[in-house]
Amino acid sequence: MRNVQERLKELGYYNGDITSIYDKETAEAVRNFQLANGLIGDGIVGPITWNAIGLSAESLEYFDTQYNITVDLSKRELILKEGEQILKTYPVAVGKPSTPTPVGNWRIIQKTVNPGGAFGARWMRLNISWGGYGIHGTNDPESIGKAVSHGCVRMYNEDVIELYDIVPLGTEVNILGSVFTGRILYLGVENGSDIAQLQEILRRIGYYNGSIDGIYGEGTRNAVMDFQRDYGLIADGVVGVNTYDALEKANDTLLNDMQP
Repeated sequence: MRNVQERLKELGYYNGDITSIYDKETAEAVRNFQLANGLIGDGIVGPITWNAIGLSAESLEYFDTQYNITVDLSKRELILKEGEQILKTYPVAVGKPSTPTPVGNWRIIQKTVNPGGAFGARWMRLNISWGGYGIHGTNDPESIGKAVSHGCVRMYNEDVIELYDIVPLGTEVNILGSVFTGRILYLGVENGSDIAQLQEILRRIGYYNGSIDGIYGEGTRNAVMDFQRDYGLIADGVVGVNTYDALEKANDTLLNDMQP
């Protein structure tokens, strides 16, 4: 609450002492802020008011949240705990190898009801500084249990609604797992299913007309080099991180797969 009072004072809505106590004067300041910004003037600092006030992610660390979340990327599960007690385990979809879900300790810093579209019924943003990652619902329930997202954690809509109603802003989210970077592919590398997948993508986007045989031969290398030239990459015929990323984006664009 200290952070709320400090922020409202900065904005000119609160003139009292910084006491960390949610008293009548603080509630009135919150209500005045809400009414001035087109929000419901209930004097309650819920997710919408929190977002509007613009409090920092760091200030959420002062919140005493009894709940915590663990996301196990390998099991594709989200575990809700109260302290150390497991309350419920939910199946989730996580990031695919080329766009992995960021591993680490995060916090929920934003909550939105009915964001719609690919975000489904609820959205909870995490304080990951390099992208808009979060936990959300989906309009593609068949994706749950798979590694198919662009890095977000997807849930069934009925599950994300239940979770949303339980966990407050500031809830810790611990994401566990390892990040897959992919095998480096080049002329003469050992045959494999990853090469066959590469050939399928190259064929789909119009660069390869050979057999889907899982062999990195000259035809596959030449197709990769043509792709690299067109996408401003070094045309060395080696499929590393940058080429994997460009191929995945080209494939997603073709398939109109822009879901988070």
